[in-house]
Amino acid sequence: MITAALREKIRQKAGNRCGYCLAQQEYVLNVLEIDHILPMAAGGDDSEENLWLACRACNNAKGVKIAALDPLTKKSLPLFNPRKQNWREHFRWNASGLEILGITPAGRATVLALDLNNVIALMVRRNWIKAGWHPPRD
Repeated sequence: MITAALREKIRQKAGNRCGYCLAQQEYVLNVLEIDHILPMAAGGDDSEENLWLACRACNNAKGVKIAALDPLTKKSLPLFNPRKQNWREHFRWNASGLEILGITPAGRATVLALDLNNVIALMVRRNWIKAGWHPPRD
């Protein structure tokens, strides 16, 4: 069971933003969700080490996925783990700040598996850029 205290601890550790697309809570309509990095259906549990924050779009796209194909190497790789891996080592923003680019095999696989540059994400990010809220500075 995920207690309120554990939820708050995860929110704090995650900086109150999605571990995959970096959407900040203050800019999204839905409450960021607790993501099971290893889904319960794949043997995951509610331990702190298996939990992180995700926006609804990323969490829904991830579903029970734990691996995906890197489009360059065609190898199946574990998805990016926001708890154990550094976002900036696997991803970067394109020049305009609109799209997330995978810069490692796991990053590329995760961009595709979670559809991090879907039409809605791009539309929303475009408006965040206009407002001066995006891309994240840290």
